Amino acid sequence: MKFNIEIDCTAEEARAFLGLPDVGPMQRTLLSAAEARLLEAIKAMDAKSLMDQWLPLSLRNLEQWQGLWAQMAAAAAAVPRKPRGESKD
Repeated sequence: MKFNIEIDCTAEEARAFLGLPDVGPMQRTLLSAAEARLLEAIKAMDAKSLMDQWLPLSLRNLEQWQGLWAQMAAAAAAVPRKPRGESKD
């Protein structure tokens, strides 16, 4: 035997009927606090502080890139090469 019951009500009515707490005021308080912290963080960020944070990573990557090219050049210099015009036989 199968019963289907359809109830037409709002979320607030369902919470009240099931005895669940109303979390709306708490959600509004938390959302306004998160918004205030986000706005403070955005105001505190400026181009100079971002560049100070990002620049060391850029320099480190640049040094690694230069080291890679230096290693490739050293490896190429160590490989003996045949002079041009020499035959393969």
